[in-house]
Amino acid sequence: MERRHARYPFTLGAREAVQEAGVNLAAVVREEDAVVERARERVASSLTDRDVGDPAPSDRVELLSYPVARVLVSLVDENVCTRYYAQAEADRAAERFREDFGRTDGGAVLTRTEALREFDLSEDVRSVDGGFEVDVAAYLRFASSLRGDEWRLVNRPLDDGHVPVSGADLDSLLREAVEERVADGLPLGVPDAIADALTEDVQALRETLSDLDLTRDIDTVVPDLFPPCMQHLLDAVQRGDHLAHHSRFALTAFLGNIGLSTDEIVQLYEVNPGFGEEMTRYQTDHIQGETSPTEYTAPSCATMQAYGDCVDPDALCDHISHPLSYYEAKLDDADEDELEDWREAGGAEGTAE
Repeated sequence: MERRHARYPFTLGAREAVQEAGVNLAAVVREEDAVVERARERVASSLTDRDVGDPAPSDRVELLSYPVARVLVSLVDENVCTRYYAQAEADRAAERFREDFGRTDGGAVLTRTEALREFDLSEDVRSVDGGFEVDVAAYLRFASSLRGDEWRLVNRPLDDGHVPVSGADLDSLLREAVEERVADGLPLGVPDAIADALTEDVQALRETLSDLDLTRDIDTVVPDLFPPCMQHLLDAVQRGDHLAHHSRFALTAFLGNIGLSTDEIVQLYEVNPGFGEEMTRYQTDHIQGETSPTEYTAPSCATMQAYGDCVDPDALCDHISHPLSYYEAKLDDADEDELEDWREAGGAEGTAE
């Protein structure tokens, strides 16, 4: 097992090195605490710090921690965990790409040419005039998940089916290729013997996930991307239906968690025939933590189900445990033109339409 394998554990060469070494994963998770500890750190750090933590001193431990981390992510089996983990591994790879691709002393562990070969992109990328050209199909495959107008094909010159990019742009596309590979196949089917050996580690990661501030990156209000339960409750308010206390709490907490102020939430409720501004403002301030010691988080999916507020669940609902996780996943997957914020589109009027 070489340093390059530990440094880039998602590569085919790293996988082959593990296979050639005859590693028994069940034995590893039972007997090699250092590997399991590093694997758990990879996943936990991806949740709390959007990073995979410091590498282990041993190349063997570092390399084997990667497949064990994928097993842990599979056993946790939460969409947000899978996404954060894949993103963190890809970000670490991008850092190492920058280090290796920029070396001129011959000491690079991986070259850009080798990275392109790794992802079967050698024939899709060619060097031209100090930059590169990428086949349009390959470009669209990896650029579609990148944010920013500069990545939209309409804003790029197109020459005979190829898109000109800089070296930095190409490395960003390679980072997306890494994230795609890391996430590929997750969740895995895990044998009972391995799952049983990792029970405590999985529980610890689930506790980390439950304590996570899911709202820290959310400040975009796009009702069309709300989870079905919250869309149902918002529609009910706008139809003039009466909401039970628990339903009203769930919707109000969710709206506050995604960045709406008390005034904006009151504006949403005022279309309801039973609207009372003073009471609505009081309840919202209380839930927001303005007049109480606690800022409340929207109920989990389990709680929504228990109160009968889980309505019309879709395929994504099967892989998440919280409405905020659903909404964040939808925001991450949305195109730029789908992300018009309700507050910039006319507020309650825009939503009602």
